Amino acid sequence: MVVSRSPPALGGSSPRIRVALLLLAWAAAPACGKPQQLNRIVGGADSADAEWPWVVSIQKNGTHHCAGSLLTDRWVVTAAHCFKDHLSTLSQFSVLLGVWQLGNPGLRSQTVGIARVQPHPVYSWREGTSGDIALVRLEHSIQFSERILPICLPDHTVHLPPHTDCWIAGWGSIRDGVPLPPPQTLQKLKVPIIDSEICSRLYWRGAGQEAITEDMLCAGYLEGERDACLGDSGGPLMCQVDGRWLLAGIISWGEGCAERNRPGVYISLTAHRSWIQRIVQGVQLRGHSEGSGPRKAPPRAS
Repeated sequence: MVVSRSPPALGGSSPRIRVALLLLAWAAAPACGKPQQLNRIVGGADSADAEWPWVVSIQKNGTHHCAGSLLTDRWVVTAAHCFKDHLSTLSQFSVLLGVWQLGNPGLRSQTVGIARVQPHPVYSWREGTSGDIALVRLEHSIQFSERILPICLPDHTVHLPPHTDCWIAGWGSIRDGVPLPPPQTLQKLKVPIIDSEICSRLYWRGAGQEAITEDMLCAGYLEGERDACLGDSGGPLMCQVDGRWLLAGIISWGEGCAERNRPGVYISLTAHRSWIQRIVQGVQLRGHSEGSGPRKAPPRAS
C-alpha cells in the first residue's frame, strides 16, 4: 500500500465509500501519542501491554542492543552512539516493534531490517557529546496496530519547566551489571525534569568544558536510586501534553546508573525538531496552542 499518496476527493462518493476511505487513512497514519490500551530501568516497574506502543527494541544479531521510538511507518529515532563503529555493518541490526516482553514477543510483533542510519551531522562519536541522535530508516513500511503506533514530536509551543513529570521506558539493566530478568518485561519510570542550571553544576567539568550542552536536558532524582541504565540508550523521555504523549528527549548518557547527584541526560527533541522534519516525511507534531499552561477559556461576549 502506498500511504504517502493523498486519498481521492470525497465529493460525490457514496457514504459507504467515504467511511472506507476514512478508515484506510487512519490505518495508514494513526494519530500520534495516543495508546489504544488493551484490557528495568533502575527502580522502575513493569509497564502494561501496549502502554507505550511506539517503543521499539533495536537488536544486534537478535539480541536487544538499544531502544528507540517510532515516528512514522518507516522511521525510528534513537541515540547515535548505539551505532558507533557499526554504520557499515547494518545487516547485523534489526528493529523489533510491538513487543512488550522480549522473551515472549508474540505473533503481533514485527521485525524489520534497517535500510540506513542517519546520525546528526554534529555528533562526534564521543560519549556525552551533543547531537547524540540518529534517524533509522526501516527496510520497509510497517503495519500499525494497537501495539505499534507513532509518538508525537513537540511543536514550538511546548515548554517543559523544572519538576514536570515525564516517563522513560526500556529493557535495560535493573542495576549496574544486572540485566533485566526473563521474560524481560518493558520497564517504565516516572522522572521529573531537572532545572538545566542545576544539572550543569552537577556535571560541571571546569571552565570551557561544559558537559550539559544546549541540546541536552536532565531528568530524574538527585538522590539517585531510580534511573535509566545500560541497554536503555536511545529510548524515549515521554511527556504528556494536552492528552497526547510527546517525545521530549532521547536517553543519551549519565555517570553510572542511579548514582546520587548524577541524573540521566537526554538529547532534546525540541533542539533537533527541524532536522528531523527535513528528513522524515509525515512526522506528527503536537503541543499547546498557548504555551505550556492550560488553555484559556474564550472571553465572554460583553
